[in-house]
Amino acid sequence: MINGVVIKELETHSDERGFFREIIRGTDVFFKVGFGQFSHSLVFQGEVKAWHAHRVQTQWTYVGTGALKVALYDTRAESSTFRETIEFISGGHCKPCVYAFPPGVAHGYKVKNGPANVFYITSGQYDLNDEIRIPHDDPGIGFDW
Repeated sequence: MINGVVIKELETHSDERGFFREIIRGTDVFFKVGFGQFSHSLVFQGEVKAWHAHRVQTQWTYVGTGALKVALYDTRAESSTFRETIEFISGGHCKPCVYAFPPGVAHGYKVKNGPANVFYITSGQYDLNDEIRIPHDDPGIGFDW
């Protein structure tokens, strides 16, 4: 696991009418850095959105519909997990989760089953100066989407 990354498994309460799922509570330990903005992205099947990180903000991501191949890469030179990558599937028929990544951890995904509705909260409001963009095919990361 990459230092500072949290994957919270979610409980689903289902019946004949559908389901209820609680995603994040203000009392969740990983949410203590606070709320800045809530966003929604619709992404079509096969699309890759990578790599993006924040200099200051933490981000929490939840896949409402569809399925993503998610990858996280640690860009923080001072971290004990520097240059480590983790990957997992989020959404679809997998155990539902919300995942959080701290500043300096790059995030990317490929929509494996779409379209995907991706919801995310950041600890601050959008700020271009907070954005770190890395090409999806960066040879230094070498991730195979």
